[in-house]
Amino acid sequence: MARNLFAGGFDGPVMPVNPKAESIGSTLSYKSVAELPITPDLAVIATPSATVPGFIIELGGRGTRAAVVITAGFGEGDGQPDGAALRQAMLDAARPHLLRVLGPNCLGLMAPHHGVNASFAHIAPLPGDLAFVSQSGAIATAVLDWATHRGIGFSHVVSLGDMADVDFGDMLDWLAADGRTRAILLYVEAITHARKFMSAARIAARTKPVVVIKGGRTEAAARAAASHTGALAGSDAVYDAAFRRAGMLRVFDLGELFDAVETLASRLHVDGDRLAILTNSGGTGVLATEALGDAGGTMASLSAETMARLDAALPPTWSRGNPVDIIGDATGERYARALDAMLADSGKDAVLVMNCPTAVADPIDAAQALVRSVEETAKRDGRRPPVLTCWLGEGAAAAARRLFAEHRIPSYATPGQAARAFMHLVRYRRNQALLMETPPALPQDFAPDPAAAKAVIALGSVDS
Repeated sequence: MARNLFAGGFDGPVMPVNPKAESIGSTLSYKSVAELPITPDLAVIATPSATVPGFIIELGGRGTRAAVVITAGFGEGDGQPDGAALRQAMLDAARPHLLRVLGPNCLGLMAPHHGVNASFAHIAPLPGDLAFVSQSGAIATAVLDWATHRGIGFSHVVSLGDMADVDFGDMLDWLAADGRTRAILLYVEAITHARKFMSAARIAARTKPVVVIKGGRTEAAARAAASHTGALAGSDAVYDAAFRRAGMLRVFDLGELFDAVETLASRLHVDGDRLAILTNSGGTGVLATEALGDAGGTMASLSAETMARLDAALPPTWSRGNPVDIIGDATGERYARALDAMLADSGKDAVLVMNCPTAVADPIDAAQALVRSVEETAKRDGRRPPVLTCWLGEGAAAAARRLFAEHRIPSYATPGQAARAFMHLVRYRRNQALLMETPPALPQDFAPDPAAAKAVIALGSVDS
């Protein structure tokens, strides 16, 4: 913990307090909070749980505004009355001083742009524009490790732990207004203050993409979440409806989380769920079609006019349907002619363009032709056409993917990833529409029926 604080690059003083040490590293250590020469803005507490309320009183009395409580032992997951009493004592100590508490039982927080690494994570995040807020410290470290090796950076990484005080609603309020944060990623096991969460989530989702993974979907996973954080996960159907109503996008694994962020960052707009597929391989077209159907999407029906344009532009052996298979020897010019025809079709909402490497055609030639077609269409229509790409392979596809990234054209490694990415755009558009809906006014004689509402929630719990 101390090593991370000292190595984070923070340009202010870092003052360790340890009654048994003269120094920590090469930094003078103080015997008590009272001996600190200046008041810390943030305190990081990693002492036995019984001592935490006392430290909070001392820090609050000096004017400290926030504390990160790393320590566990506050009744999380075990229902022990001593732990619950300590938790309340900690909150009671903080309240008179308006001191906010992150945790307890958390990894800590990291803000790389400010040089703050108040955590015991094994790796420091790269600076970037994604914020990740997690109820699980282990998930946070796994995401950090995964992202760092791929060059993905963060504006903030925050482990909430047991959320005795600071919770998802507080973090969404803060990150919605943070200029360094382009998108917000959440790992959620339970929401403690539903009204505050929904208010903050709706505000945040109107300003930037918010992507969420919800743990505890099944009964067994919900029990695991309860033992982990001490909070009941509740009905997954209720959470799913809340995420949609707040305009957030829900995904189901960590890889999909980052795919979704990059897809939404492309700012492509789709009006519906009809996808047209252009490929030089029938097999990849089949895989993408299956993945689209599994995700709830629809294959576009190409018009007679589009079919005639494709007939005129393609060799006689093309597939004559969607997916549009233009054969393995397809040149960049053939890709461009086919894509132009498909973009003009009003019966599609987006086009997925795929390429498999072959010895008789150059993947980078096809990629360059696609970029030219997209740029010309954008210039003519005043907005970027909804085009996603999937260049399969590694060595042969690397240059094409770099080219797509330079031109802000989303690209994916597999047909399944690409089809799911399209459905991220579809679901995000639908959820954003839900966010802006205003419910009709209730009639004056309306009376709520709590029993019926509880029955619906119970039914959702059984179905999930």
